[in-house]
Amino acid sequence: MADYQHSVEEQLPDIEYCPNDSPSWPETIVLAFQHYVTMLGTTVLIPTMLVYQMGGDNRDKVRVIQTLLFVNGLNTLLQTLFGTRLPVVMGGSYAFLISTMSIINSPALQAIYDDRERFLRTMREIQGALIVASSIQIILGFSGLWGILLKFITPLALAPVVALVGLGLYIYGFPGVAKCVEVGIPELILLVIFSQYLKIVRTRRISPFERFPIIFSIIPVWVYAHILTVGGAYKHASYKGKIHCRTDRAHLVDAAPWVRLPYPLEWGAPTFNAGHAFAMMAAALVAQIESTAAFYGVSRVANATPPPTFVVGRGVGWQGIGTLMDGLFGTLSGSTVSIENAGLIGITRVGSRRTVQIAAIFMIFFSVFGKFGGILASIPQPIFAAIFCVLDGVFAAVGISLLQFTNLNLTRNLFVLGFTLFMGFSVPRYFMEFEIVSGHGPVHTGATWFNDILNTIFSSNAVVAFIVAVFLDNTLIDRATKKDRGMTWWRRFHKWRGSPTNEEFYKLPFNLNKYFPPPQI
Repeated sequence: MADYQHSVEEQLPDIEYCPNDSPSWPETIVLAFQHYVTMLGTTVLIPTMLVYQMGGDNRDKVRVIQTLLFVNGLNTLLQTLFGTRLPVVMGGSYAFLISTMSIINSPALQAIYDDRERFLRTMREIQGALIVASSIQIILGFSGLWGILLKFITPLALAPVVALVGLGLYIYGFPGVAKCVEVGIPELILLVIFSQYLKIVRTRRISPFERFPIIFSIIPVWVYAHILTVGGAYKHASYKGKIHCRTDRAHLVDAAPWVRLPYPLEWGAPTFNAGHAFAMMAAALVAQIESTAAFYGVSRVANATPPPTFVVGRGVGWQGIGTLMDGLFGTLSGSTVSIENAGLIGITRVGSRRTVQIAAIFMIFFSVFGKFGGILASIPQPIFAAIFCVLDGVFAAVGISLLQFTNLNLTRNLFVLGFTLFMGFSVPRYFMEFEIVSGHGPVHTGATWFNDILNTIFSSNAVVAFIVAVFLDNTLIDRATKKDRGMTWWRRFHKWRGSPTNEEFYKLPFNLNKYFPPPQI
């Protein structure tokens, strides 16, 4: 039996670069550019889904994409410098879609006849709701309350949550690929071949296909898609087929200005509505839980040990600052950790903080010089969907790897794990199918803000898993020991001095720990 057992590893042994390490400068810059390209899929998708429904046009969509890139570049720098200091890329969050769509479809805004006026009024409503919603993240994060709650989480409870953060994005994976299989399937196949099969091809120092699989796979597929476009392959395709497959239907390059610097309150003074604000606060809480799971997942895939609970709280607080900036600038969405970029760390085996920070500079640069950024943002969405299939799946596996610290020979632990995973998939699926059939969520009362709160919370796979896992794992304790749940291994990372790696990975720069000392309990 011993021949089939594998040792428990606190850190992944084959990760080549930890957060404090960096490859050579040329390699770092190319890796950073690859991170930038990876996060473009979500950055383009969210404004594309929302702007036209608000009454906006192509120019408005481009400006929102530029703003989203700019603010998330700033958020990434803040998170890597002063937040958790993990190599995380901050991007737009799907958690805000339900609340945002509720604002867009509100009768008062839909009654505005002029499209331009409706777009501006809707943008200001969303901005006001985001500004208020940021308070829940700022308060829970910086007050230490979130860190206190995290002391009740064990590896057994966290593993399915992290896994579902990745698996919960499945609707943006292969369903997106299938919208144009001519380019989606080749991208999916090439990405797997380059990242997994051709990584044995090495130069003197590295495997270029393993290090840069996104770049190596996107370039030929993008060229292939353009050849199909100019060759007339989609001449008789449906309207949606042309939108998804053609390389000239995004209208981002033509509509983008050469130079534009996003600035706060560009769309006008935000307006505030209590109902919209409460609904958006629920979305902020969902994004906060998903980011918390992502912080733990990134710490593992980047070869850092689990962050102390107060460090995660610090990261959530800075995420709240990011959501506040989202509201001030007008990005249509709050910020969260980009799961695709976290998965990219797993397949490139580079968890360098510097790489992500340079990626943030790319984000800011291409948001200002819009023509150049528009070229890359015009990559057909099915190509990005194929990338999501691989990278989100890798991140989900990182969550499953946390189970090695628990005792899976106990039926009690198997029940908590299995029931959490099943409900984490089943409940949000019910809410989604109900929405498709009925045109509204299962919670449908006269109070729209109340509907949005519950529909938002229970539409998130990770949040449902979080609620179920934490409740069961802390109430079914009659036969479970701390060791069986992984708490014995987990708890020593809660204290700043409990692990020698804490100061190495999570210490603030510029000697700021002198002014903001870590709690000793």
